[in-house]
Amino acid sequence: MAHMTARTAYARLGDRLNQFPQGAPASDLLYRILTLLFSEREAELVARLPIRPFTAARAARVWAMPEAEARRILDALASRAVLLDLEQDGEQVYVLPPPMAGFFEFSMMRVRGDIDQRLLAELFYQYLNVEEDFVRELFATGETRLGRAFVHEPVLTSEQALHVMDYERASHVVSSARDIGIGLCYCRHKMQHVGRACDAPLGICMTFGGTARSLIAHDYARRVDASECLDLLAEARGRRLVQFGENVRERVAFICNCCGCCCEAMIAAQRFGSLRPIHTTNYLPEIAAATCNGCGRCVAACPVGSMALVSAQDPKRPKRKQATLDADTCLGCGVCVAACDRGSLSLRERAARVITPLDSTHRVVLMAIERGVLQNLIFDTQALTSHRAMAAILGVILTLPPAKQALASRQFKSRYLERLLVHH
Repeated sequence: MAHMTARTAYARLGDRLNQFPQGAPASDLLYRILTLLFSEREAELVARLPIRPFTAARAARVWAMPEAEARRILDALASRAVLLDLEQDGEQVYVLPPPMAGFFEFSMMRVRGDIDQRLLAELFYQYLNVEEDFVRELFATGETRLGRAFVHEPVLTSEQALHVMDYERASHVVSSARDIGIGLCYCRHKMQHVGRACDAPLGICMTFGGTARSLIAHDYARRVDASECLDLLAEARGRRLVQFGENVRERVAFICNCCGCCCEAMIAAQRFGSLRPIHTTNYLPEIAAATCNGCGRCVAACPVGSMALVSAQDPKRPKRKQATLDADTCLGCGVCVAACDRGSLSLRERAARVITPLDSTHRVVLMAIERGVLQNLIFDTQALTSHRAMAAILGVILTLPPAKQALASRQFKSRYLERLLVHH
């Protein structure tokens, strides 16, 4: 009976995780992961927490316990990076982040002795790399993606550099961040434990703003200044790593420096490339066939397999090869351009500009509508008690195109929203 009770607690926690657009498909592997990260009592309590940021007082009311006891539990969870503790309008609040980008990754962003990280890494590998449900759900469902690629800035021409928006530059995200934290790369740390890691740098995972402050406070990241972070960015570019960050224009929370062999996002792009699991840059590489000698450096450098070698159709040299591009799966990162030592590759703008959500609220609402879970954000207990939270959600909906508004209206099922949309 105790075993069944525990399973019920973790199943409830799994249900709670799936109220958010970035959920985690239920499976025995998921429950085994959760048992390593949460005690049974913690699972039961966390399953009842609001989706949006909440105070200790709010948690105490939900849990029907004294506020001091609730705060002690919340602080213990935050100390393990299961929750993030943040400051909002001068008040301490807590939030349960999604599994990814969130507490799955945080659990491997430092070496720990309080949990079996080897076992955790093996479970993550099976859940994320062997099985496909989680990665497909996270990266290939809906139109709005969790993350986006940043352009490899050194290969931009001076003319292109004038037209690249600040938010398209990883260097601008770093230079403008109030707080910067550097932790271990979750992906390569996980792969290290299962004997599959490459030799790319490990201590190079970047977080910013409130997320960085919480992780730094609990030793899951070390505080660095913009200068050191820019040096790490340059090191990552030198190693032909792709900058993959949160798919927002303002207040980017993370930038990963990704290889094609370990990074979940790059692996998802290889598996589901035609579904565009990563928002691309506004560029595509262009191949100068006349000078390409088919050396294959660009093919080796591409993290998602979008470059290949084909026959150059040269009657004088029948064995000659040249590069070709699969534009439908290309990230537009420009790593291949940097790898070409003949100047046979350059970047050109895509025909249609890629749209990046304004901020995390904008992105989350879009993802919720597309995944059919908008009602979870609207009817979240914290949103219902906060005019500001509700206004933020409705503010995004009112700026959406008609088709998305119709989806939102059906999910919300509210006469109030219908009137707002009609008169907007």
